[in-house]
Amino acid sequence: MGTSCFSLPSLAKLAKEEDVLAVVTQPDRPKGRGRRPSPPPVKEWALKEGLRVLQPERLDETFLKELEAMGPEMIVVAAFGQKLPKEVLELPPLGCMNLHPSLLPRWRGAAPINWAIISGDERAGVTTILMDEGMDTGPILLQREVPIGEDETAEELCRRLSELGANLLLETIRRWRGGEIRPTPQGEEGATYAPMLKKGDGLLRWERTARELRNQIRGMLPWPGSYTFWRGKRLILHRARLGEGKGRAGEVISTREGIEVSCGEGSLIVEELQMEGKRKMRWDEFLRGHSLRVGEVLGD
Repeated sequence: MGTSCFSLPSLAKLAKEEDVLAVVTQPDRPKGRGRRPSPPPVKEWALKEGLRVLQPERLDETFLKELEAMGPEMIVVAAFGQKLPKEVLELPPLGCMNLHPSLLPRWRGAAPINWAIISGDERAGVTTILMDEGMDTGPILLQREVPIGEDETAEELCRRLSELGANLLLETIRRWRGGEIRPTPQGEEGATYAPMLKKGDGLLRWERTARELRNQIRGMLPWPGSYTFWRGKRLILHRARLGEGKGRAGEVISTREGIEVSCGEGSLIVEELQMEGKRKMRWDEFLRGHSLRVGEVLGD
């Protein structure tokens, strides 16, 4: 069971090494300006490989009967997007296994990679757990840890963890089936929650420190993106480095080596940005086409 791009490396390895009875993913959802139904990445890949695909709106009794008819030994979940009911959790003999992109119990929930970067974590990882009825609260099977790069974005870290997680998942299945793993209950000490991101979460509040804002920019790529307002229009910031300039919060204090904006502490030197509805560009290209001046205040 999976939906997003994070799930794809795991599905590819499972399809090569195991007998995949079916792939369960979210229904097609409207996407883009035309709001046309768009299939999840997992569905597209599975159909190309000739795998059976199920897209239930709800994990109800009808879906449960389909699962029972297939008789799975194990159910594997990676970024699926729906909570499994008790009836599904209890169905397979070897249980339901989840691959979660965080160092559980830290960052339970829907957006762990984003919140790890937004919060300034120095390390991230992947964890396999036996699923229970809670939100990522099941006992831990295996875990792998990696450092987060100083400039790494959520999109880049997601790609790295998806590959790491796929390898960990196959190792976990092999060792769990062989009786080599003793599940370790999760404690509540150090547990945090990573809620789903909303578009409004991307608003940059210039009274915060430059490091906090830079972490926000990195952690909110590719969606929802971090933005401010300039002359009433939304301005999306894609990449920035730390500076030491001083001024009012949100004030443009230099355009010599980037667009430097003063923060509550320190400054951000913006390197890549985008007017809403336009393409992303480097700071110098942006300045050639827009009359952004030193002394203007962003966010007004």
